[in-house]
Formats: sequence, C-alpha cells, structure tokens
Amino acid sequence: MFERILVLCTGNICRSPVAAALLRQRLPQRQVESAGLGALVDQPVDATALSLAAGCAEDLQSHRARQVSTDMLHSMDLILVMTEAQRRSLASKHPALMGKIMLYGQWLKNLHGAPGLDIPDPYRKSRAAFEQVHKLLVQAADAWQERLGREAS
Repeated sequence: MFERILVLCTGNICRSPVAAALLRQRLPQRQVESAGLGALVDQPVDATALSLAAGCAEDLQSHRARQVSTDMLHSMDLILVMTEAQRRSLASKHPALMGKIMLYGQWLKNLHGAPGLDIPDPYRKSRAAFEQVHKLLVQAADAWQERLGREAS
C-alpha cells in the first residue's frame, strides 16, 4: 500500500506543491510531500500557481521549496514525477527506486491515446500556461484518487 507519497518537479514552486496539496485533499489518510529536483530552496509557491489553487491555497501558504534528498526518496512508497525525462533521470541515479517512480500524469492519456502524460513546467510562462497545467494537475489528482482509493478497498 502506498502510504507515503512524494511528488517531485523541478523547482518545487509550481507543479509539485500544488499536486501534493491536491492529493492531500483527495487522500487525507496518506502522507503526501513535495520537493524539487533542482529546487529554488526556501521560495514560496509561485503567485500564479497559488491563485489557481484557491481550493488548497491555505495548505500552500506556508510552503517553502526544498531539494529532494536520497533519504527522502528511500523513505517513500511512491514517487511521482512530472515528466518521463525526470523519471528516467531519477531512475538512472537511483536504480533501486525504479519500481516506485511513476508519472504524476500516469493515468492521463497522451497525444497518442496511451497512458502516461507529461505535465509541462509553467514557470515564467503565461497565465494560460499555468491554467492548462493546473487543469492537468487536478485531472491527475482525481485519477490517482480513483486508483489509490481502490487500493484501500
């Protein structure tokens, strides 16, 4: 059972903190954390990402970006990354963890209709880019809730 979940993105200020907050809302019995692969350490959630995450903004107000550590990775049951490139990179650095690293967009369909959608980084992009990413984060959180909810049944 996946009790401890880590959500990773690059800077830990746009995608992963929002994704983790969405999962915490949907899976309150799970421990869900976030971190960055190249974190902008101690920075708050990006203002645009925060404004779009109104439903979980309280959870995000105190967030400060943090860098992922080896200990953090090994202590988790499931590690969710935003892109296939991040999954491959992390798995190559930590081959023993490969079986627990998945895409956050694992259950969303890509352009070819296959499962496994990358969620692009909206950092320093337009509000429209953030809106599209937020929509994907919500859809992916809903899909994980459905999958992990079955696990508890």
